[in-house]
Amino acid sequence: MTSPPLSLYVHLPWCVKKCPYCDFNSYSLGQADPRSRYLDALTRDLALEAARVPDRPLTSIFLGGGTPSLFSPAEIGRVLDCVAQHYRLVDDIEITMEANPGTVECGTPAGYRRAGVNRLSIGAQSFSPAALSLLGRIHSSDDIVRAFGEARDAGFEQINLDVMYGLPQQGIDAALADIEQALALEPSHFSWYQLTLEPNTVFYARPPAGLPDNDLSLELQMAGQALLASRGYAQYEVSAYARPGARCRHNLNYWQFGDYLAAGAGAHGKLTVDGAVRRYAKPANPQAYMALLEDEQAAEPMELAPPLSDRDLCFEFLLNALRLADGFDEQLFVERTGLPATVLSERAGRALARGLISRNDAGIWRPTERGRDFLDDLAGEFLD
Repeated sequence: MTSPPLSLYVHLPWCVKKCPYCDFNSYSLGQADPRSRYLDALTRDLALEAARVPDRPLTSIFLGGGTPSLFSPAEIGRVLDCVAQHYRLVDDIEITMEANPGTVECGTPAGYRRAGVNRLSIGAQSFSPAALSLLGRIHSSDDIVRAFGEARDAGFEQINLDVMYGLPQQGIDAALADIEQALALEPSHFSWYQLTLEPNTVFYARPPAGLPDNDLSLELQMAGQALLASRGYAQYEVSAYARPGARCRHNLNYWQFGDYLAAGAGAHGKLTVDGAVRRYAKPANPQAYMALLEDEQAAEPMELAPPLSDRDLCFEFLLNALRLADGFDEQLFVERTGLPATVLSERAGRALARGLISRNDAGIWRPTERGRDFLDDLAGEFLD
């Protein structure tokens, strides 16, 4: 098994308020502002994580949340300076920060660009005032346009826009109107995904009225995909579309079963160590996380979980790689799991028979159109 590319995920867990559909590890920022204390813990965490990989370079960094743009450019710069101090970075490293249009007033895009961020992901979600209100967003469509323009003026060439579909009372015209307004800004990358009701969210407990049924959701998906393709945005993953050369390197590393370090409350990591794949996670609660890093006895990075079994290796690789529109080369499977390629053919019988997956003579495995509609079922076929 060869060592795959290595990324770093940094979690910043606070938002102005929690959106009713969000199941991420995020918390509303109250009056007792913990950001300075959190950054102290985070910089120690980053130094400890570096000890795991003394000779491996980082190819990408992703600052996610929560709402990272609640932190000022100086605070984000402190995080990135700490990374530069303790890690080897490739020359063309991709450094992404998530930002919400309603919180970039905490710092200008130009400030974040000077701090070292070179890719911005803006959470637009919709351009409809009614939809934004229903989704609990704190920004307007004008805020989206303003934030995007400021990012362009600051020199950001790589900008992603997040937009949802399948919203309550949303028809095809409204969904396509959201895409049209987003594409008018000419983002390099577009994330377009369906609203889902996740457990432990307000929407799951009290679903909003007027959610599209399965048939309408499929119509929305197909109409949106056609529009994006006509404008030069190639779909390369279930919900990711990009212009040439603008695919998200960090997320591709996830989907291709690469390695990634985890820093911050609730962050999850995956590492290939001595020929075995192992995972780990940080305490999800920010208070517990900060207390752990403030403990002087915590002088070692968090212990890794036991190695994944062959069964779980196969399943987890496929759960990620089958999201890619182009599928995967079985040689990548061998390199990232250490398992022989014959494992795939041995376990693919029912998936092939059900028309969920295909393999060509060059050893490329791809989900079929039907398989893409039932990805969880498809991955599950490889469990036994």
